[in-house]
Formats: sequence, C-alpha cells, structure tokens
Amino acid sequence: MLITTAMGKESYVLEQLRKIPGLSEVHQLFGQFDLLVRVETKDYDTLCDIVLGQFRTISGVTGSRTLITARFKRD
Repeated sequence: MLITTAMGKESYVLEQLRKIPGLSEVHQLFGQFDLLVRVETKDYDTLCDIVLGQFRTISGVTGSRTLITARFKRD
C-alpha cells in the first residue's frame, strides 16, 4: 500500500502504522508517496478491515493506493 500524508505528518503516521498488527513492512519514502506499507492477510475481507478501519482513520493520512499482489513467491 502506498500512502500520502499531510505535510509534516509523515513521522506521526509512520509511528501509528507500526502499532497495527499484521504489517510486514513500513517504509518512509521520498517522492509522490510518503510511506510504503506491506500487509499480509488471510483474505480480502481482512485486508478491507485493515485499510478502511485502521489505515484511513489515522490522522494525517490524506490518500492511499492499495496494490494487491497477483502472485507471491517467498525465497
């Protein structure tokens, strides 16, 4: 998931995201998006609950792009 934040809120949003269980990775970025979050869930409904109920309710989040992996290969 790619997340944009209000100016100056990147660190706050990053801290809040790290509190959410089930996140594999959270990275701060430069460029069009401010944060990259990797979420692994058992199903689409769980993903919806996390994205709509947790990510988008964090103060300072202004937008997001959810990218769903078609295939995933673990090394």
